[in-house]
Amino acid sequence: EFLEFEFRPDGKLRYANNSNYKNDTMIRKECNVNLPVLQELARVIEEAEIMYEDDKMWPAPDRIGRQELEIVHKNQHICFNTSKIGSLVDVNSSKDPDGLRAFYYLVQDLKCFVFSLIGLHFKIKPI
Repeated sequence: EFLEFEFRPDGKLRYANNSNYKNDTMIRKECNVNLPVLQELARVIEEAEIMYEDDKMWPAPDRIGRQELEIVHKNQHICFNTSKIGSLVDVNSSKDPDGLRAFYYLVQDLKCFVFSLIGLHFKIKPI
């Protein structure tokens, strides 16, 4: 099972969610977002200061799972890999709790951001 999303520079948002919950099938969605949304995304990434982090001291992916984050922002390209993080206890017990905490919170923020955009864009019945 995995969750994947991608923001393209042209404003295309691609979302895929493959969950085994109740034998669910893969969910794929695409939509376009405007420049202010992309600017907010850039602001969130910049404020997280994740581009200054390094995953060398983070727990390696294992049989329980993995988390990956790839960011291409301005002229920087960075990839992170770590084991699945269950809670902040896992973060605090790591060899680099500050860096892993920045990763953990950024991933949470990005997931909320994407779920909000997808939910708003594909809402079937207006409130």
